[in-house]
Amino acid sequence: MIKRSFDFIVAMIGLIVLSPVLLICAMFIWCCDGRPILFSQARVGLHEEQFHIYKFRTMRVDKATTYNAITTLNDSRITPAGKILRQLKLDELPQLFNVLIGEMSLVGPRPEVPHLFLQYPEGLRLVMSGLRPGITDFASLEYMDESHLLAKATNPEQVYLKEILPRKSIYIMKYAKTKSFGTDLKLIVFTLAKLLR
Repeated sequence: MIKRSFDFIVAMIGLIVLSPVLLICAMFIWCCDGRPILFSQARVGLHEEQFHIYKFRTMRVDKATTYNAITTLNDSRITPAGKILRQLKLDELPQLFNVLIGEMSLVGPRPEVPHLFLQYPEGLRLVMSGLRPGITDFASLEYMDESHLLAKATNPEQVYLKEILPRKSIYIMKYAKTKSFGTDLKLIVFTLAKLLR
């Protein structure tokens, strides 16, 4: 109850305070690449219920819907404006709407696309389905530059599945075992500090 109330209040304040930034990002995309401004994609959430995560669109309209869950630094689908938004992590801001309506939390395992979610071990999927997915967590801090790590891979999804997913699994279990309001606050502070470097 405390976590959900905190998420709601912070998301609401964040959307109000960051509204000028959100507007600038929206206008930037519209002027450079046209519409749509937002991109949505199906993800697996609490109790394995699917929802649509929202981000500012950073890919070409004819490419954004191409089914490829892994995006690398030099992905040809990314627009020039999108590269800037991704570098500054501003494309993630619309997820505050997901937090506001309860589909996501500020802190929790990053929500996976359905076919990648099924690649996790069954036991871990049960753990993940009992946690509301979040904007940041231990794995997000460790892999904040994931697109850079995958940039040189000839098959990014295979590298993700074989090398990154197993390590993310460890971080997900770590959060599940240590989750508390205090842990969430620390992760939020660490995330903001890393973003502002």
